[in-house]
This record gives sequence, C-alpha cells and structure tokens, in this order.
Amino acid sequence: MHLSHVIASLDARHGGPSKSTRSLAQAQAEQGTQVDLFAGADRPSRETHGQLTITFLARGWLDRLGVLPGLATHLRQAEPDVVHAHGLWLRSLGVAHEEAHLRKVPLVLSPRGMMSGWSWRHHRWRKHLAEHWLHPGAFSAVAGWHATSEEEAEEIRSHGFKQPVCVAPHGVDVPDAAALAEARRHWTQACPECARRPTALFYSRFHAKKRVLELIDLWLAQSPSEWLLLLVGVPEQYSVEALRAYVYRAGGSRRIEVFDGMNRPAPYAAASICLLPSHSENFGMVVAEALAAGVPALVTDSTPWKLLEAARAGWCVPWSEFGPALQAALAETPDSLQARGSTARAWAHATFAWSNTARTLLAFYDHLRSAQGGARQPS
Repeated sequence: MHLSHVIASLDARHGGPSKSTRSLAQAQAEQGTQVDLFAGADRPSRETHGQLTITFLARGWLDRLGVLPGLATHLRQAEPDVVHAHGLWLRSLGVAHEEAHLRKVPLVLSPRGMMSGWSWRHHRWRKHLAEHWLHPGAFSAVAGWHATSEEEAEEIRSHGFKQPVCVAPHGVDVPDAAALAEARRHWTQACPECARRPTALFYSRFHAKKRVLELIDLWLAQSPSEWLLLLVGVPEQYSVEALRAYVYRAGGSRRIEVFDGMNRPAPYAAASICLLPSHSENFGMVVAEALAAGVPALVTDSTPWKLLEAARAGWCVPWSEFGPALQAALAETPDSLQARGSTARAWAHATFAWSNTARTLLAFYDHLRSAQGGARQPS
C-alpha cells in the first residue's frame, strides 16, 4: 500500500496535530508501508526516513486558508492508494478530496477536534464559507473518518455522517529518566520558583478554547498560596505579554508564571500535576504526554479522558466542579501525587503506543479499499 497524508502545516505553533501527524506517518512507515507526508512550510524541502518521505511545500500568500501551491501535482505524482487528510476548513482538504476522487481511491479524514460542539459553533460563518468554497463536497466524499476517541466518533455521527469511523487514539512516547532530568534542569533555571514550590502545569495553546483566562481566575481564587501555576504554551489568541499583564492586574504575579513554550523542552518534569480545563478536545496530546512523564492530570469532562479516575492517573470532572476538584487534588500529599504519577506513567505506556495506532489505521485503510474495489487508476 502507498499512503499519502496531507496537513496544512507541521509547525509546532499549531499544537498537537503537527506532532501527532508526523508520529503517525512514521509509525505506519515502520510497519512496512510506503508513506508520503505533504505539509506547508516557509521554504520547500524534502526529508526521507526509511519508508517515510516528508515533502514540505512553500506556503503561498493565502497560507491562512491552507493553500499549498503544488500540492495537487505532488499528490498526483505520488499515486497513493489512500489519501488521509488532517484538519477541516482549509484548502488542503479540498485538494486531497479532488485528487482522491481523480484516482478513485479512499479519502480518510481526521477532523482533529473540529467536530466538537464548541469548535463547530466557533466562528461558524467562516466555517460555512470554507465548507462551500475551500473544500466543497469533501465531507460527503469521505470514505472513512479517523477519530481519536469514542467521544470524537460520536461527535462525527452527531453531524449526520454515516461513513465508517475508525477509533484509533494517538500514541505517546514515554520519556526516559535522562530526558526528564534535562527538561527539569531547563525549567528550574528558566523559572526558579518551580524548584522551590509545588507546581501545577498548564501546557497548551494560549486560546479561549483552553479556558486559560478562566483557569487564572480560578487559581487565584481557590488554590493554596504555596502552590505555583506554570502557564507554558504557544501564543495564539493570547500573547505571553497579554497573559502576564492579565495576571499582574489580578494581583497574581507571585503565584503564576507565564512562558512561551516554543523551542523549549516540554515542562512536565517541573510539575506535580497537569491541568487542562478545555471547552473541548478530540484527544488532548498534552494529557497523554503528562501521564507518560509521570504527572497526574486534572481535566474537564469535555475532553475524552473519563478513564483517568478508574486508572488512578488523575481526575476528569465538569467545568462546574473543576474548582473543588482542584482544591482536593492540591491537598493531596506529595507522596500521593507521586504515586498517581507512577501509575499514570505505566498506564500511558501500556495504553498509548503508536505501533497500535498505525496497525489499526492500516487495517481500516485495507477495509475501505476492499469496499471500494481497491486502488484504481482513473480511466
């Protein structure tokens, strides 16, 4: 099988999909599949890693719309048996749809959280225009959907789509002791308070979807004064300076630190607990990564992490109960949180392996190809 993945960008500033798409493509290549990954970048280039070839296409002036000049030509030359597109509302999906249709091969689509109620409604008029002008007909042409959780699968079905849905969670790499020690050294130098005080971590995009402002307000109102909240992320809707100003105006300068997370190691090793109070997540890579680093997590139940409590790896509660849950979690002893972290690490290692995700999706592609009669050249 020859597989082509399409994503508008692999830049770290775009959050989890940038990292997970590359990891998925690599894991599928390691299963013996020939894989092409096409993505936008500042300048064109190509990388080869065994059976995986990553082609970076120079973005045009319509970069924000996912326009990648040359994508159609590269897809046509690749002659894939399956086209797997990642993300909605971008022209890159439109091209993936058109080329899959020309070759008469299955189009698989990962919505990447964009089917959740909050995301679907956010800037709805823009998304209506994108659906009809950037990738017309793509949704109805999808042969199968890739969901990273049962919750995301239900979101896809709730919009009326009847195509098959493959549930395959993202994998996660479990960091070794040396990597964790190096990350901890970095963050205790960048933020010395992390070495002196118990620290709770928010590590995600600085965006309203993540409830970052609400978390600041809640922290200042309810957390014990000896704890530090470390906000690390990718500036998007809010800049680091804007968040620091918000914290300063709220009188929280001694209780909250804010950092740009770009070009820095992940800060999990500096934390005793990870917080993700999002309006919605299709998976939440930050949660899986925190668990793999031995850090328990407290998340909202609008993320697909309801098994955290049963696994004794953290807590998953409605936003209305996040404050009391936060107080209870921070009241646990350091030994108790550390024990939860050890359990979380073992659970993540056993549950979230990229090799399992790769095999599940490769079998799904085979099923779709069989249903469609196999890959055929256009007549």
